[in-house]
Amino acid sequence: MSLEPFGARLRRAMDERGPLCVGIDPHASLLADWGLADDITGLERFSRTVVEALADRVAVLKPQSAFFERFGSRGIAVLEKSVEEARAAGALVVMDAKRGDIGSTMAAYAETFLRKDAPLFSDALTVSPFLGYRSLRPAVELARESGAGLFVLALTSNPEGGEVQHALREDGRNVGATMLAHLAVENAGEAPLGSFGAVVGATLGDLSSYDLDINGPLLAPGIGAQGATAADLAGVFGPAVRNVVPNVSRGVLRFGPDVVALRSSADRFAEEIRAAVSAA
Repeated sequence: MSLEPFGARLRRAMDERGPLCVGIDPHASLLADWGLADDITGLERFSRTVVEALADRVAVLKPQSAFFERFGSRGIAVLEKSVEEARAAGALVVMDAKRGDIGSTMAAYAETFLRKDAPLFSDALTVSPFLGYRSLRPAVELARESGAGLFVLALTSNPEGGEVQHALREDGRNVGATMLAHLAVENAGEAPLGSFGAVVGATLGDLSSYDLDINGPLLAPGIGAQGATAADLAGVFGPAVRNVVPNVSRGVLRFGPDVVALRSSADRFAEEIRAAVSAA
């Protein structure tokens, strides 16, 4: 049996826990800041601590797959355990892997993260559509079948993204707007929220020229260390702000390895975001 659709589960988690997503990003400098070695033992300690501190209180945890993959099969084993334990504690897991390919290769990526019995099964997966939106079809279909979701790169916060995402098509729309339009079609008629979201940077300023009302979630990196604040969300996302899932990584993780400090930081961000969204 498939799960309840991701969009419905996410809406409930956001309403109950607040719409905060915290990244699990064990890069070398952060391991060092925690006093941990840049090895498999440090990786395991870091990941276990984040899950222990936050999985029972935040809506979403978002492990960055690359920081686990760099340790080979032992790193993947740590990632599998982190996903399992985070989901068991009640957090939704968005796997930040940004996969994108065509045909059977895209289908294999989808099976890795979206097949219900896969060791790395996650509630949602980040994907790259820049081989053409239809190249994502295997992931879309498997996500629907399993009750999972996708977050499609659309308007990312990195400055290099504009050379692709702002490129104009023959119909006059740019690539980012085209991705949003595709997602609106995927989510049409879904309630209370569609399962196919977009990645849209919280640092991008006024996005009123874009139709962000895709009836799906908007994963918004950039809060905290990248310079955006909870107070910026309404101005960036306008009426779609209720469906925004702000992502904070370094802004929370810098308080580790102290579990109490990690929880306090996450609680503070969650409350600031909840207040900003409610006031919008």
